[in-house]
Amino acid sequence: MRYFHGCYSVGDDLLWGVNHRRKGSDRTWAALKSMRAARPDGAPIYVIGDNLSAHKNRRIRTWGKKHKVMLLFTPAYASWANPIEAHFGPLRQFTLANSDHPNHTVQSRALHAYLRWRNTHARHPDVLAAQRRERARVRSEKGVRWGGRP
Repeated sequence: MRYFHGCYSVGDDLLWGVNHRRKGSDRTWAALKSMRAARPDGAPIYVIGDNLSAHKNRRIRTWGKKHKVMLLFTPAYASWANPIEAHFGPLRQFTLANSDHPNHTVQSRALHAYLRWRNTHARHPDVLAAQRRERARVRSEKGVRWGGRP
């Protein structure tokens, strides 16, 4: 089992991330540092995350305040409210769907090869179509999770 810690810059339309063996506040902190390094001008960064307890560590919150990284959390079961979710669909479709990677190293290489390709071809019709499908899928969860029809 691996966990992909993904980061997306809305303004630059860039997607990056790292695979980890397990979740934890150290990995979240490393991701936040990579985001801050991507914007060395010191401008505030707004980070939308899920409600995983590892994202709410006191050390992370203190570091975020000091480095102008504002942490915003989506409500539980509200993946539709997080803009990065639309980018995970194409990531899964182009790297994980119908794949048979022999090990995690090969899988990580495939993920990062896709990320490099995606960042140079962000407006590619296949990427845009996969994002639309993922947005529709995530939106359909909204009604189910909030008492709408299944």
